[in-house]
Amino acid sequence: MMHDKVPSSMTQTRVYGSPPHSVAVVHGGPGAAGEMAPVARELSDEFGVIEPLQSAKSVEGQIGELASAVAEHCATPVSMVGYSWGAWLACLTASRYPERIRNLILVSAGPFEERYADDITKTRLARLSFDDRAEFDMLIAVLNNVSRGEKDTVFARIGALFSKADTFDPVEDHDSNDMECRADIFEAVWPEAAELRRNGQLLEAAGTITCPVLAIHGEYDPHPAAGVRDPLSAALQNFRFILLPYCGHTPWMEHAARDDFFHILRKELRLHR
Repeated sequence: MMHDKVPSSMTQTRVYGSPPHSVAVVHGGPGAAGEMAPVARELSDEFGVIEPLQSAKSVEGQIGELASAVAEHCATPVSMVGYSWGAWLACLTASRYPERIRNLILVSAGPFEERYADDITKTRLARLSFDDRAEFDMLIAVLNNVSRGEKDTVFARIGALFSKADTFDPVEDHDSNDMECRADIFEAVWPEAAELRRNGQLLEAAGTITCPVLAIHGEYDPHPAAGVRDPLSAALQNFRFILLPYCGHTPWMEHAARDDFFHILRKELRLHR
């Protein structure tokens, strides 16, 4: 069961399950607050879970928000489950605050080196229909010429088109009502994050992590698995990688992979409880 939202000193944090809250789930985007709610709810029958809703408009600010939410709401150290951009943020936070994180689970992380990222958008667009590609081009053209509220709507629609391209066989009952898309957060944070990857600081920070790290990745994810597996295998002493077949970028939305994903996730969380 999900309790009421609890205001943190720096951000809003949703709290699920019963104390002690030993698991933190970290959403992607940046600017896709709430998208990890289905994962938090699924796990909350066995674990106390927090879901910070990141709102800072810088990488440093988001690291501070996440570390603060963990310190305020959890019995530290925690198991941290980071999804997509949230996997990078989890790594950066674990590098900065190692005493607050027991282990990391990186779900569908973006590649940790620039050379693996070149074909992501090309792959996504190739998977879309002619009409969807035309809509994508139109949305990109108008993105910088609309109001703040309209921009959030456009941003959410672009995300929905990418979700079509990212998913192998989506479950029919997926509900995105938990998520609030914020284009302003994405536009502020993503360029900084991309630069950290480009200049090598992202992988350098990840290389300082001392806790156990498990990466879970879908075989159909347009973010190449090698871009996570190979750099982190070389940089980390305690690293494991699991590739899920018939799975795209969001494992809990996948018909074939969902059960395996949650089985792996629960097993890993029990291991480090």
